[in-house]
Amino acid sequence: MILCIDVGNTNIVFAAYDGEERVFTSRLKTDPTRTADQYAAELRAVLNLYDVSVLDIEGSIVGSVVPQLTTLLRKACMTVLGHEPMILGAGLKTGLNIRLDNPGECGADLVASAVGAKAHFPVPLLVVDMGTASKITAVDANGDFLGGAILPGLMTSMNALISNASLLTSFDLAAPKHAIGRNTADCLRSGYVLGFASMLDGMCDRFKEELGGDAFVVATGGLMETVLPSCKTAMTLRDDLVTEGLRIIYEKNR
Repeated sequence: MILCIDVGNTNIVFAAYDGEERVFTSRLKTDPTRTADQYAAELRAVLNLYDVSVLDIEGSIVGSVVPQLTTLLRKACMTVLGHEPMILGAGLKTGLNIRLDNPGECGADLVASAVGAKAHFPVPLLVVDMGTASKITAVDANGDFLGGAILPGLMTSMNALISNASLLTSFDLAAPKHAIGRNTADCLRSGYVLGFASMLDGMCDRFKEELGGDAFVVATGGLMETVLPSCKTAMTLRDDLVTEGLRIIYEKNR
């Protein structure tokens, strides 16, 4: 069994795979103030929760966009699992030709999601990932990673607006019945759900134009389920895209 760890700015995702089958997925809140021992205790608790023995985990891989946590998760894996995890970065084979000005700038989550998408869906393709930041990346017809766009995250943007506007308060995030809101909550829902959906639609159209035609669109990220029904662009939802990419990268380097 392989343990894939996706360290994001908001959540840390643990996913165990038995071959290609996902055994479990668990999410913990990212907290840079915790120690390696605390993360080790949480990792052990997660394995116990899903009745997975430490002896069942033969290998692990960490993909992290929070550098200060990479070392902590590495130490936690060594403490609990007894082995050194792979760290997604320079030196690992990904099977992905990254055509950025500086390939080293490409985040581990973007690499992993592109690898996961490329393995399961036709190219050219776009990956839409809604997390702390909203990201859209493009893989061309040759399977090369071209780059993409980074946009405000839905919750990141919403929290910033509410904290800086005295008369606006928090609200439940759901699609409104109408784009023209008739109360403050519905105006906010329209702006955030329909507005973000329109933003994604517009960016996908621009990406497709630059790719020279249509492209398959894969959606992932914790907030995608909220926005996806309001998008006009046809998208296939794959919630495990990053950890699936990590699994594939592990297999290429084991």
